Amino acid sequence: MTPEVGHFALALALAMALVQSVLPILGATRGNVLWMQSARWSALGQVGFVGIAFAALMQAFVTSDFTVTNVFENSHSLKPMLFKIAGTWGSHEGSLLLWVFILTVFGAAVSVFGSNIPDALKARTLSVQAWISVGFLTFMLFTSNPFDRLYPPPPNGQDLNPLLQDVGLAMHPPLLYFGYVGFSIVFSFAVAALLEGRVDAAWARWVRPWTLAAWMSLTAGIALGSWWAYYELGWGGWWFWDPVENVSFMPWLMGTALLHSAIVTEKRGAFKSWTILLAILTFSLSLLGTFIVRSGLLTSVHAFAVDPERGLYILGLLALSIGGSLALFSWRAPMMEPGGLFKPVSREAGLLVNNLILATATGVVLFGTLYPLFYEAITGGEKLSVGPPFFNAAFIPMMLPLVFVMGLGPYLSWKRADLAGVLQRLRFVAVLSVLATLAVWYLTQGGPVLGYLAIMIAVWLLLATVREWMMRVRLFEVSFAESTRRVKSLPRAAHGMSLAHAGLAVAMLGFTGSSVWKSEEIVFVTPGEAVTIAGFNVTFEGADRVRGANYFADRANLTVRRDGEILTQLYPERRTYPVAGSNTTESAIRSTLAGDLYASIAEPASKEVGASGAWTLRILYEPLVNFIWIGSAMLVLGGGLSLSDRRLRVGVPRRRIALSLSKVPAE
Repeated sequence: MTPEVGHFALALALAMALVQSVLPILGATRGNVLWMQSARWSALGQVGFVGIAFAALMQAFVTSDFTVTNVFENSHSLKPMLFKIAGTWGSHEGSLLLWVFILTVFGAAVSVFGSNIPDALKARTLSVQAWISVGFLTFMLFTSNPFDRLYPPPPNGQDLNPLLQDVGLAMHPPLLYFGYVGFSIVFSFAVAALLEGRVDAAWARWVRPWTLAAWMSLTAGIALGSWWAYYELGWGGWWFWDPVENVSFMPWLMGTALLHSAIVTEKRGAFKSWTILLAILTFSLSLLGTFIVRSGLLTSVHAFAVDPERGLYILGLLALSIGGSLALFSWRAPMMEPGGLFKPVSREAGLLVNNLILATATGVVLFGTLYPLFYEAITGGEKLSVGPPFFNAAFIPMMLPLVFVMGLGPYLSWKRADLAGVLQRLRFVAVLSVLATLAVWYLTQGGPVLGYLAIMIAVWLLLATVREWMMRVRLFEVSFAESTRRVKSLPRAAHGMSLAHAGLAVAMLGFTGSSVWKSEEIVFVTPGEAVTIAGFNVTFEGADRVRGANYFADRANLTVRRDGEILTQLYPERRTYPVAGSNTTESAIRSTLAGDLYASIAEPASKEVGASGAWTLRILYEPLVNFIWIGSAMLVLGGGLSLSDRRLRVGVPRRRIALSLSKVPAE
């Protein structure tokens, strides 16, 4: 009975969304306050009903209700409880329900916490949000019902894809979706502003917290996915420019540009049309990712095997939302008043360069992702691969100037800046960056020039960021007590910016070190044989058969020595899931800040040799690789610090306006 309750709740949510999509926007047009305020209750009703549906599906997974087709296809009674719960969003239908649930959460959050937003703007925003809900709720109810029944019920399920049965990946989709869908509310704000015909500093201030929350979550989701790929897939890489990786990366790039553009709109009243366009394009890229993953265009560990008819529905929704919003933008944008003027050397100019590079980089990734699909369609099935060589050659050279400008940006003043004075303050940073690069060259004694250039620019950004923060609190210039007081009084948004910029520099060190100076050995080994790599001696002691909850595995025993001293034991596994009929690789990693010693095993060299104990062993040493996830964590924490700043809380502007009005003398 619970699945029927969930199905009925989705139908009620659709009814609520239809009301919310029409009544509040009519109220805003006619000035009817009651109709505008109806958006609050319909948004809360939506999130309540979709929440009931999501809880009903999760209950079916937890209890292994195999009368539900979705549970039968993506679960098994022997599966650990954590992965039963994660199975709720491990399929097309379940992940779509999670998508819609997060969509309604954002709508409800604006209705509850947006008390400072003018009633007309909030009503229009929530109506636009409801238009998106109507599209996805109808898609789910008519083509992708997560509560379809299966009679007679089978005795057990087919199990979730073993690659997805991992703690890291259990949290990866919710974080990604929170980021994807979080940009929907920014899109709704943008369309509402176009309908209203007004974009100002207050609008930018209202939009920034929602943009920042979505960006943080998308950052965490991408980082967690790269970490999962690194330790789970067994090839030792953290990014492969897979098309489905790219469709999560593109909204992140555009969302980063949107964050910085909104700052200019808020502080200087400039970039109004550009900020609106970025808000539309960022969410459009999120929808594009949804289409690519669910249309059957791609075969990937990330993609859902979905028939093309469902993809056509999403394609229609994509065309309607993107086409409609861009048409509205082309009509309304020329009417917006231009913002403040600025000189070529200024903070506005620096942020403009930031935006242009990020937008161009997004275009490059989009071209490399979609071109093989168009080529296959035009040539009638002939396949073309666009892989890491293209992306590395086209994308990385664009990012280096961006990182260099990031180091300069915080030193530039608004409207007009003294470039000579800025460079004077950064001369010591430049010298230290060159010295650090020379030290890396001395230690590595080989590598591409681009690698050393990347290290130098990463160190430049890190030191420039630290110096700028020290200047703000006047560290070593005044007493320690005074510096501490300045640290406490400095806005948390300033601390967040410094932490995020430093985090990117740290992550960049990890990207470069693990890519340029990685060592790898792939060998056939029998018990007692040793492999030498990066100063480590790794001895294969043999392999044993072990059992897990719903799998059995061949586990290798490796002894790691350096200079004759035993450092650790590593136990990589090759798991077999009998129900799913598939194998996975579980790597074993010795992690340090200096680098990772990474080991995985594959199938025996041959059946004959395997019987005598010979295995394919993959050993890698990846310098600085953990800096990738340390830097990513710093990015997320920096965003969190900024989000906690009182100036970005949604209730502050109204109180400030009220306070300023109270100071106006009565006539």
